[in-house]
Amino acid sequence: MEAVLAGIKVMVSEDGYLTDLSQWTKEIGTELAKQEGIEMTDRHWDVIKWIQEQVKAGNALSVRGIKKSGVVDIKEFYALFPAGPLKLSTKIAGVPKPKSCI
Repeated sequence: MEAVLAGIKVMVSEDGYLTDLSQWTKEIGTELAKQEGIEMTDRHWDVIKWIQEQVKAGNALSVRGIKKSGVVDIKEFYALFPAGPLKLSTKIAGVPKPKSCI
């Protein structure tokens, strides 16, 4: 389905995830974060960049993978993206919802 984020028409899933990463911009990520009540910082963007790189490389995402990434530890990951960090971070990153997320 179609949605307008940061003034740009994009395609999103029923859950509000972008269906095409090439449509993602930092402005769209910022708007998605605001919708989730998250104020983006440099640390948030570090995690978002890592997630996008993993998806582009064809790697599956998991909390365990993020723990091993060296980008962020689990405690900080949960602090940055409360209420479901993998679900929220991937949505903001403009990548598909991970299969491990309900």
